[in-house]
Amino acid sequence: MSGANRLEISGTVAELKGLRHTPAGIPVVEFRIRHESERDQAGAPRKVNAEVEAIAFETLARLVAGSEPGRKVKAEGFLCARSRRSRKPVLHVTRIEFE
Repeated sequence: MSGANRLEISGTVAELKGLRHTPAGIPVVEFRIRHESERDQAGAPRKVNAEVEAIAFETLARLVAGSEPGRKVKAEGFLCARSRRSRKPVLHVTRIEFE
């Protein structure tokens, strides 16, 4: 089964864990993006805020690890369960830009 699974979000880096390596030696970093905006819903403005857990690998992991909390960011990627035991969604970043 295939289907759409793409997420784009902008905000600020809310939390940044240290760069680590998988058992296979792949660089990885986990972080959280805080989003705040105003959207139209049912014909009325609504304040929107959320925090999204994210993870980056390889070159993107090194780039994110060099960032700092509070920095503006725009990230794109796909959602995947955190693990086999936890179905909580995590954004797997495939593209990122810092301002």
